[in-house]
Amino acid sequence: MKEFDLANGEIHSDEFDHHNRKDPHQQASALSDIILGGQDGLVNVLGVILGIAAATGDAYLILVAGLAATFAESVSMAAVAYTSTIADADYYESEREREHRHIQEVPNLEREEIRNIYAEKGFSGELLEGIVETITASPDVWVAVMMSEEHQLQPVDRRTALRSAIIVGIAAIVGSLIPLVPFLFVPVSTGILLSIGFSALVLFIVGVVKARMTVGHPGKSGLEMAVIGTVSALVGYAVGALLRVPEVP
Repeated sequence: MKEFDLANGEIHSDEFDHHNRKDPHQQASALSDIILGGQDGLVNVLGVILGIAAATGDAYLILVAGLAATFAESVSMAAVAYTSTIADADYYESEREREHRHIQEVPNLEREEIRNIYAEKGFSGELLEGIVETITASPDVWVAVMMSEEHQLQPVDRRTALRSAIIVGIAAIVGSLIPLVPFLFVPVSTGILLSIGFSALVLFIVGVVKARMTVGHPGKSGLEMAVIGTVSALVGYAVGALLRVPEVP
């Protein structure tokens, strides 16, 4: 049974506690960060080690180059995730301030924009005018609507920047280590094949999981991710083969 508290604007239910529910938007954001870091780390390091393997055939150099790329990539990806989130937050705030100035300087023009937005949604007559009056009665609501409907922007919580950076960084490390594992146990020639195959399988699984948790056909999504990632990494192998280090007699 659910009850609505008019004074506090809260819904109370005997069936569940809303404090224990996970925000689906946060889950989607975390999934996006994991895929971003993991896929980027895996593909980039796979390309590096395939290039080294093709150029030298030296297992030690492959591992050294792979580990160097792993940690450089993870730090870089984490930094990009952090700075991009902060940049998005800064951009939202700058646009929000600009909209506040507009409703103070040209309120009639901004009110007409609200009217046009909701007229395009199918509202008209007294209902449309009531919506316009309700929205424009509060500057904060007015600006929030303009940000969402006109600019298609949503608020960005700066506190998520560090969390996003950590998730992306860790995912990049995990993804980067995947193509390195075969070279610890088998010869280079065999390691190349296992690394490509294992990486393609992981990318396929990630694509399937992504489609199941969001939208799209799991098999198609998995195949697309596996093919794109593998082909991208094979560019590194091609470069290494072209620039192969000649063997010293």
